[in-house]
Amino acid sequence: MPRTTPHAEFAQLVELIARHPEGLGIDVIAQQMESALPRRTLQRRLAWLVEQGLITKKGGARAVRYIQQPSAEQGTAIVSVKEVYVPTSSEGAEVKAFVRQPRALRPPVGYNLAFLEQYQPNHTAYLSPSLRGQLHGLGQSSADLTPAGTFARDILNRLLIDLSWASSQLEGNTYSRLDTARLIEFGQAAEGKGALETQMILNHKQAIEYLVLDSSHAQLTPDTLISLHAFLSDGLMADPAAVGRLRRRAVEIGGSVYLPVALPQRLEELFGIVVQMAAEIDDPFEQSFFLMVHLPYLQPFEDVNKRVSRLAANIPFIRHNLCPLSFVDVPQQAYVDAMIGVYELNRIELLRDVFVWAYERSCQQYVAVKQNLVPPDIFRLRYRQALNEVVAAIVKSDEAASTTVVSAKTPNMVADADRDHFITLVLQEFAALHAGNAVRFGIRPLELSEWQEKHGRAA
Repeated sequence: MPRTTPHAEFAQLVELIARHPEGLGIDVIAQQMESALPRRTLQRRLAWLVEQGLITKKGGARAVRYIQQPSAEQGTAIVSVKEVYVPTSSEGAEVKAFVRQPRALRPPVGYNLAFLEQYQPNHTAYLSPSLRGQLHGLGQSSADLTPAGTFARDILNRLLIDLSWASSQLEGNTYSRLDTARLIEFGQAAEGKGALETQMILNHKQAIEYLVLDSSHAQLTPDTLISLHAFLSDGLMADPAAVGRLRRRAVEIGGSVYLPVALPQRLEELFGIVVQMAAEIDDPFEQSFFLMVHLPYLQPFEDVNKRVSRLAANIPFIRHNLCPLSFVDVPQQAYVDAMIGVYELNRIELLRDVFVWAYERSCQQYVAVKQNLVPPDIFRLRYRQALNEVVAAIVKSDEAASTTVVSAKTPNMVADADRDHFITLVLQEFAALHAGNAVRFGIRPLELSEWQEKHGRAA
């Protein structure tokens, strides 16, 4: 068990000194500290706090006193962990305290094969039976007896927005939830946002649709995870050839002293083992959490590993018709701390705290509101792009919206068995078309007005 860390000691010092506006001498501070520190260590801690502007040193020689810096409220909040965070267990707090130490105080570590070897599917468990039972109770839905993926498809429209937004936010994306909704529903990129942020959101949307719209894709296989990487990393990799491919070079983890496996052959072998072990786990929650731990720890791809793990963690929930895990409202710092705890200590307690809190939050979002949601039209979702293109093409070519014209413009991607239904949907779109919603099809109000004067509505 790690001893009290410098970060925790800094927090204790700031809080202790803040309680005594008149200041304290080093002897009194040493007596009142929760953990005993050698005098020279205490002097170094106090000197660092003075250097950071969090406290002030007054007097000289034996008369030195330390007082709270008048303008240090913000700094105090940073050191004393007054921040948005998930509730943590005592073990999780230990992990958090360790990873909050300056990077220079944490010894470099490499991939620890024993961490993986110690896990035996269905014998070892990161989540206790009582905790798994609690999560099962939260995540069960009325769709539990229906075909795999039913629950996720029922709430797909909302899941696309929530998971795309929340997972991207954990990577530092600055899109708001409303901006994300506009981008996903109407294709409107937010003003002032970079192209890479927009691409990240759209990549999540495609990856989620890949898993949910066809339940055969929701499988724990190497091909599925590589496909998820291809969707999620599209347009975001420095080397385009690295999209949807296991990495072939060494990588480093920003903010961490962890050095992942570098040898490509070894990496490929371990990737296969991790996926196989995950597939053997019976309990969907244990399976989900295992993926959140071991995929990022292995770092099988040059980048986008955590994003792959977050979507892969939803595969068990899709297959078992359980509430999905959207990561909505998960504090970025808590997630980062938890992952560093896995990387550098091989300790999962803080990530488990994040996982449980995040799942409870997701269930509040979905299970309680599912009865009020209108189930999405899967057929319409599958052919959404084709529908938009046909409507726009008819208006822009100044043709009537008749069955004959729609049939002629129906693309080959629409299966023969689906053509009649597709044509009906296009005509329904025209029946409901007006200046307010024409923007979804890329039609300007003037274009629509001129077309309606000449052709009216659908024939």
